[in-house]
Amino acid sequence: MSTDWTRRVLVVEDQSALRILLCDVLQRHGFETAAAADAATAAQLFTEFDPDALLTDIDLGSRPSGAELATMLSELAPHLAIVFLSSYPRAVAGAAAMGIARAVFVPKQTLDSPATLVDALEQALSAHPAPEADPGPSREGLGALTRHQLDVLAMIARGWSNDRIAAETGSTVRAVERSISRLFDRLDVTGDPTVSPRVAAAAMYFAAFGPAR
Repeated sequence: MSTDWTRRVLVVEDQSALRILLCDVLQRHGFETAAAADAATAAQLFTEFDPDALLTDIDLGSRPSGAELATMLSELAPHLAIVFLSSYPRAVAGAAAMGIARAVFVPKQTLDSPATLVDALEQALSAHPAPEADPGPSREGLGALTRHQLDVLAMIARGWSNDRIAAETGSTVRAVERSISRLFDRLDVTGDPTVSPRVAAAAMYFAAFGPAR
């Protein structure tokens, strides 16, 4: 599967050695990763890292569980691909893995090669098309963005600087710069050197929602 941007996976696993191994395998296969040992840390990472997929154990040794985390994050970002990697029996996950439509369940007992893990991620990602596949400046196209990305896009449309966006969102300027760069890539507004990506992104927002207030 070819993409114009590196796909990101948020890995949540309470066993340190396995967490490191999973990240290493994914990075070797072209993914960018961020890792957390529990759901609370993962939720904090989610907004800044802006993942395309969540790879999580179900039992994280504390609450919220991996299933609860996946439910919460998929509500915030409907495009998020979900893969559960767990020692739970497959039957426990149910027909729709832990009640989440299109989630993929992989028993740890069957994780015998990197291909098994990568194939599961590709399956989950193919069920959640990349935002670039969405058509142009429409409300439906922008609907593939996360809530946080839409908020940042609205601030861009108001003409706010990165410094002001950082202050408003409680982020660092560097984090805002990364978020905006990824947002521009998703909206595919960086291809024409004669057009400012900031102006093009704001125009898409105006076309979908009208003047920003």
